Amino acid sequence: MKFLISDTFTGSLAKLTAEEQKQVKTAAFDLQMDPASPGMKFHKVDRARDKDFWSVRVGSDLRLIVHRTNENLLLCYVDHHDDAYAWAERRKLTAHPATGAAQLVEIRETIGENFVHRRAQINGKDARQALFASLPDKELLGYGVPPEWLSDVKNADEDSLLDLAAHLPGEAAEALLELATGGKPRYRSAVAPGKSFEHPDVERRFRLVGSAAELEQALSYPWEKWTVFLHPDQRALVEQAAGGPMRISGSAGTGKTIVALHRAVSLARRYPEARVLLTTFSDVLANALRNQLSRLISDRHEPRLMERIDVRSMDGLGRDLYTARWSSAPRVAAEKDVRSILTEAMREIEGHKFKLPFLMSEWEDVIDAWRLETWEAYRDFRRLGRKTRLSEQQRSLLWQIFERAEKRLAERGLMTSSMFFGCLRDDVAQRRNILYDFIVVDEAQDIGVAQLRFLAALGAHRPDALFFTGDLGQRIFQQPFSW
Repeated sequence: MKFLISDTFTGSLAKLTAEEQKQVKTAAFDLQMDPASPGMKFHKVDRARDKDFWSVRVGSDLRLIVHRTNENLLLCYVDHHDDAYAWAERRKLTAHPATGAAQLVEIRETIGENFVHRRAQINGKDARQALFASLPDKELLGYGVPPEWLSDVKNADEDSLLDLAAHLPGEAAEALLELATGGKPRYRSAVAPGKSFEHPDVERRFRLVGSAAELEQALSYPWEKWTVFLHPDQRALVEQAAGGPMRISGSAGTGKTIVALHRAVSLARRYPEARVLLTTFSDVLANALRNQLSRLISDRHEPRLMERIDVRSMDGLGRDLYTARWSSAPRVAAEKDVRSILTEAMREIEGHKFKLPFLMSEWEDVIDAWRLETWEAYRDFRRLGRKTRLSEQQRSLLWQIFERAEKRLAERGLMTSSMFFGCLRDDVAQRRNILYDFIVVDEAQDIGVAQLRFLAALGAHRPDALFFTGDLGQRIFQQPFSW
């Protein structure tokens, strides 16, 4: 019997207390060693649609939810009794009919939220367009959309898409986002019946745990070593050569940061003269990466390795590069500065009813994030995820406000983070010398558009130059956008 772990299990495990996690891990290891042990108290989840869901008792109230067949034992979820059972009752494990990939699918009838918005009518027509209404079912199935969610997908508009995507398998959600922003996602490959856990998409959510010897080896490591210990599947990603940028997606607890650390070290070892940038979106996370890196590298044996791996936050790196290039640090506008400038600009333009909170969000998520510098660029921009629909006349009034705001920022010598990263991108693109041979980005889901464009310029289309790890479903600061 194969023993597997789902990303939903690791995500739910992370929400428990330290003592609860310890109990759950002990039970999980016991299960892996001997699923048939009399000490394992399996109880069928009677109200679950999927009759292969079972619960395993952990202490007085915690319950492991497992999916058990003759071939596989899959750890799916862990929580306190009622919440664990409720989770199982709302899901099923199934092989997708088109791709063959194993998917934990939310049962549509158990979701109370209605994703189909009532669309306002303008001259008898829908004000909000259903994004995928014209796509045939076969095409949507080819992207990994579960059959029972086809109707919701075909009725999704710009307002409901992001909420809907949170309930879909990762490959389906990413494909729909790509389609909605004008891209063309690739069809998912198909596997033969009975091979549902061997599909490439399955690797993002289910992880095969190997032999008892492998488990014993992992358990023998103290915690400091475990944080930098590589599973064989992770090692394959670390050592993989790519013809261009490479992105590793996974939910919390799947080891993305460990892969990023090992990737940076692997590149530095393979190319003795190379400079490697290891970066993330905040100073706090950069410091954590630096500490983990020091545990991974033995200075005694590799004294120069740490010197060639530059661990920086994106904003810290950007400010230093800007200061070195233009001999003065960028004067970054604080939020209160932008609010003040937008307030002044909105009072100068008549004929609108926009409030300051909306102007701030439109500035931060659209105008400044994407550095839209002309009326035509703003007029034609697809405002995915923005709840307020805008006519061309409304956009025209807004553009007059934002144009004045940009002018006032320039007059006061102020810049936004997106502005100075845009300057850096243009500067790097014109340079002949390479600042970094390789760039590894952790928690890439919180990297902004301007920063991503800057990183693309740093990579300059070199093979293996860009390597990203992150969970695109767990953004903290950024509006979702198509990569």
